[in-house]
Amino acid sequence: MTSSSTQPITQGLLARAHSPDSASRIFTEKIQYRPLLLRPSSPPPTNARDARRKARQAEKQKSKQKPKPLSARERRRLGLYDVPRDQAKYALFEPLHDLWLGYIREVLGNDIHRGGPETAQKLTSAEFHGAEVEVSRSGCVSRVGVKGIVIKDTRFVFEIITRRNKIKTVPKEGTMFRVVVPVEKRRAEGGEGEGEGADGKTAGEGAGTEDFIFEIHGDQFLYRAADRASKKFKAHNLKNL
Repeated sequence: MTSSSTQPITQGLLARAHSPDSASRIFTEKIQYRPLLLRPSSPPPTNARDARRKARQAEKQKSKQKPKPLSARERRRLGLYDVPRDQAKYALFEPLHDLWLGYIREVLGNDIHRGGPETAQKLTSAEFHGAEVEVSRSGCVSRVGVKGIVIKDTRFVFEIITRRNKIKTVPKEGTMFRVVVPVEKRRAEGGEGEGEGADGKTAGEGAGTEDFIFEIHGDQFLYRAADRASKKFKAHNLKNL
C-alpha cells in the first residue's frame, strides 16, 4: 500500500481525535516514515496441526539416530563379559583382590572384630567381585578345594580364576565358600578377631586372631550382586546343615 492511498484514510481517522496540526505531525512522524521490516523468505503459513505433526516426525527421526542399549542376550552373544585367554592370569587380578580387602574392611568396620548378626547382614549385602574364596563343601566332591579370586558374580555361579590361571565356574547351589580376611591384631580385650560369619560360625577358629574367616552358603546367595545389595535377609535354619 502506497502513502497516497493510505494518507486520506489515516489522516481522516487521526483528525477525529486530534487537531489538524497534531494529526499531521503524528502521521508524519509515526506513520509516513515508519520502516516496515519484512523477512527475506517467510515460510508458508501452517496451522497448529501441521506444526505438531512435523514436531513428532522430527522427534521420531532423532530417536532413530540414538543407538539402543544391548540386551542381555546380545551382550552374551558378543562375549562382552568373557575374559580373553591372554588375560586369564591370576596375577592380573591380584590388585583387584587387594582393593576388595580394603573395601570389606571398610564395610565391616569394628564389626570385623566382634562379629554377630550385624556383621552377617553387612556380608550378605557386600560385593564379592575380587574376593578370594575357597570351596569348603559342595554336593560335587571334585569342586571341594577350588580356590581363587572371584572375577564374575552372577545369579547362579561364581567364576573363579585360580593360581594356575584357570577359570572355574562354580555353581552357588549346594556349595559353601570360605573367605579369609586378614585383619590387624587388637591390643585390648581377649577374643580379638573372633566373631560370627555369614553362616553363624565363629571366625578365627584354627586361624589365629589375625584372620577373620566366614563362610558363604551358596543357596542363600542365588541373587545378582545388585539385587543382593538391597535385599533384607531373614535369619532362619537351613535344612542342609
